[in-house]
Amino acid sequence: MRELDYPAVVERITSFIRESVEKAGATGVVVGVSGGIDSATVAYLATRALGRERVLGLIMPYYENRDLEDAKLVCESLGIEYKVIGIKPVVDSIVDALGFAPDRKSLGNVMARTRMVLLYAHANAMNRLVLGTSNRSEVLTGYFTKWGDGASDYAPLINLYKTEVWEIARLIGVPERIIKKKPSAGLWEGQTDEDELGISYRLLDEILWRMVDLKMPRDKIAGELGIPVERVEYVERLIKSSEHKRRLPTGPVF
Repeated sequence: MRELDYPAVVERITSFIRESVEKAGATGVVVGVSGGIDSATVAYLATRALGRERVLGLIMPYYENRDLEDAKLVCESLGIEYKVIGIKPVVDSIVDALGFAPDRKSLGNVMARTRMVLLYAHANAMNRLVLGTSNRSEVLTGYFTKWGDGASDYAPLINLYKTEVWEIARLIGVPERIIKKKPSAGLWEGQTDEDELGISYRLLDEILWRMVDLKMPRDKIAGELGIPVERVEYVERLIKSSEHKRRLPTGPVF
């Protein structure tokens, strides 16, 4: 993987957050805090950049589980204002209105888009910006909900790979239990990112860095990492099949 000067990265991100808020004439930011490492890292960076009074954490659980307690831990350790809004009644009412039972992936998308609506409602009411929590690994592979967790005004981690987010989190003091837990979008009980992606983040990031940043051919990537070329091709398919999620809608030109 690439070598980064992590203290300099932290300074660059905090400056970026501060400058973005000032440029927009906003009073602060709203962050969806899930109890996972990405949202915790964004909350810590935003608080460092703006001060605790200008950061609102929204905790929006569908399930009552450990993630809720971890999200509270993040907000309380920072001393930022936070709200817990259970989204189950909202999501269930949408499902009732559909007239059919969505599969669990579709239900997860409804959850993510419900959270986006709540984030923007609070941000609009408070003249604040929504800070997204997506990282480079997720964006490149399309591992996010379009117009859900992929929707934000600014995304401080969007150019950092997941393994780099772990390093940033350790540097800025994110609680160890958040750093060590298995990454999960919390879309259903027992769901983990790596199970759903079909590959570990550490291997994924090594492949992505070589494929996207270094433009290495797939056979050279496989040889350098000592893995079957099929694993590299699998990541390549993830990137290609999710291209539409990384751009605004397009249409024919006349």
